[in-house]
Amino acid sequence: MRYLPLNENDRAAMLDVVGVKSVDDLFEDVPKAARLDALIDVPTYKTEAEVDAHLSALAGKSRAAGAGPFFIGGGAYRHHIPATVDHLIQRSEFLTAYTPYQPEISQGTLQVLFEFQTQVAQLTGMDVANASMYDGSTACAEAALMACRVARRRNKVKIASGVHPHYTAVTQNQCRLMDIELDCAAPAPRKDADILSGLDESVAAIIVQSPNVFGEIIDLQPYADAAHEVGALLIAVFTEPVALGAIKSPGEMGADIVVGEGQSIGVGLNFGGPYVGLFACRQKLVRQMPGRVCGETVDANGERGYVLTLSTREQHIRREKATSNICTNSGLCTVAFSIHMTLLGEAGLRKLAMLNHGKACALADKLTAIDGVELVTDTFFNEFTLRLPKPAKGVAHKMLESDVLGGLAASRLMDGQDDLLIVCATETNSEADMDAFVKALKGALS
Repeated sequence: MRYLPLNENDRAAMLDVVGVKSVDDLFEDVPKAARLDALIDVPTYKTEAEVDAHLSALAGKSRAAGAGPFFIGGGAYRHHIPATVDHLIQRSEFLTAYTPYQPEISQGTLQVLFEFQTQVAQLTGMDVANASMYDGSTACAEAALMACRVARRRNKVKIASGVHPHYTAVTQNQCRLMDIELDCAAPAPRKDADILSGLDESVAAIIVQSPNVFGEIIDLQPYADAAHEVGALLIAVFTEPVALGAIKSPGEMGADIVVGEGQSIGVGLNFGGPYVGLFACRQKLVRQMPGRVCGETVDANGERGYVLTLSTREQHIRREKATSNICTNSGLCTVAFSIHMTLLGEAGLRKLAMLNHGKACALADKLTAIDGVELVTDTFFNEFTLRLPKPAKGVAHKMLESDVLGGLAASRLMDGQDDLLIVCATETNSEADMDAFVKALKGALS
């Protein structure tokens, strides 16, 4: 009764008010061929204690990233998150805050989002940022849709080979019913520049990731110049925001729209989510940007206040003119991001970035000293790709026997790259972790 509180009398009373005889009558408009004719084969009833025991057993099969040497990246990264972040986001004002549907009442929420937007704009080198997206992949898809709105009569978007395959897949799914033609390059290292061939005035935008899925740092300026020459936009993608503490921002290199995943700052791995999507653009494009933009103003008494400057969702009277149907911002994750970024400051972010890069360089040197192991990525931040003399998936599984999560086999993300292992090192990896990785990799290759 805790989870199914309605009895037959309750249901009968509701059906009477609605004006139908049975629950089945509510589904008359659904074609019979689309309806189930039997119950789904799942357990129909368990006690609360049984459910708790079952879920605990399932959770026990997973291994936390901190349980041993961990060198997996691939779009989500393990970083140290100060205890202050978790302490502050558990305050009830933050923890229970919801989407500001009556925005001016939610001054605290609006202020946090305003500060978050400011940090994202500064981090990406852009003029304006929105109040977050679901995650990096959906932000990438929304950027493609936005570019085609800006370009109007252009409906083609080219995606470089280094863009994370999951981001490409989400973008394909979003665009498939929107009359947008996607030209997606097959994932491969050192092939991003191939996107520039065939670039013409039918293209609304090109999407390039840096650091890309293989860890390569890409100079975005040539891509921006080539795109702008034919009147197209450059959409820059990143999955590791800490990298922006060490390399030029996408905005400095000519990007028009910048999207990415903010998980690395303030948000734990959490077995895959929830995460927080970052979205920023040039001022001239802001009216086509999805989601919300919070702004600062003064009230009738001259006191500082915050407002919802732009809200172009269908729920905010925009209807068919809406630029997106994103239902909410990742509110608590944005707060965590903002708190962590505030604690770091510019100097702290740069120090953290250089610490990450140093760890990755040290690990790459150790691993490439092993016979048959080749470094594929010439320039990288904290993630790089190795070519192994054996299939990488089998090697990664073998290393698990030594309790080492030694990178991500590229074949888990893409076809045709069976010998590539994508490895990530962050400030959380110790010398002992690295030595354990070297030992495990040697054992797996022998």
